[in-house]
Amino acid sequence: MLTINELFKDIEKHTIGGTIFEAHEFPWEVLPEIGEFIKKLGETLNPEIYEKRGENIWVAKSAKVALTASITGPAIIDEEAEVRHCAFIRGNAIVGKNAVVGNSTELKNVILFNNVQVPHYNYVGDSILGFKAHMGAGSITSNVKSDKTLVTIRHENEKIETGLKKMGAVLGDFVEVGCNSVLNPGTVVGRHTNIYPLSMVRGYVKENSIYKKQGEVVDKNN
Repeated sequence: MLTINELFKDIEKHTIGGTIFEAHEFPWEVLPEIGEFIKKLGETLNPEIYEKRGENIWVAKSAKVALTASITGPAIIDEEAEVRHCAFIRGNAIVGKNAVVGNSTELKNVILFNNVQVPHYNYVGDSILGFKAHMGAGSITSNVKSDKTLVTIRHENEKIETGLKKMGAVLGDFVEVGCNSVLNPGTVVGRHTNIYPLSMVRGYVKENSIYKKQGEVVDKNN
């Protein structure tokens, strides 16, 4: 349940960066490639739709970007996206169509699929958020372990080695994360799952479930 095809559906429809996933099985494998991918993709974008603003920064003309927002390249802000007051985009970021990056939200080395919302005081680093994923106010991804060792992903009774020192979270399509939650390094959340507010999440959370607290995850159908 950790593969790209299980976490994201209709990838080519739901992100301008769909081709970055083609040569990979697991989503965290693309994280080291995002910056170079954006540079190459940006040069192919239609100048009638996208405006180049500074070094390796492409912003759709239909996007709304606050004057107080800070964007460092490489970055692509796709059509109809909204980047609000004091948002801080630190580079290696794809912000999808109709996505919202809100007040004081910080992004770094991320892919936000179309219609993603990180609208209030979020930190999203070294992470991938699937179609229509939403992070509530104050929820963040923690992307470095406290002991600085490489990130592993807990899945049932095994630990999967990522080979990465920095990895935040991967959220499948339609995931809802409650306010003030922390997604620890190596968190993967399956499609259509809800995370309760004030949660501390680690490892894999299965799709179509409700995460109430560590050790208490129930199926949505129950």
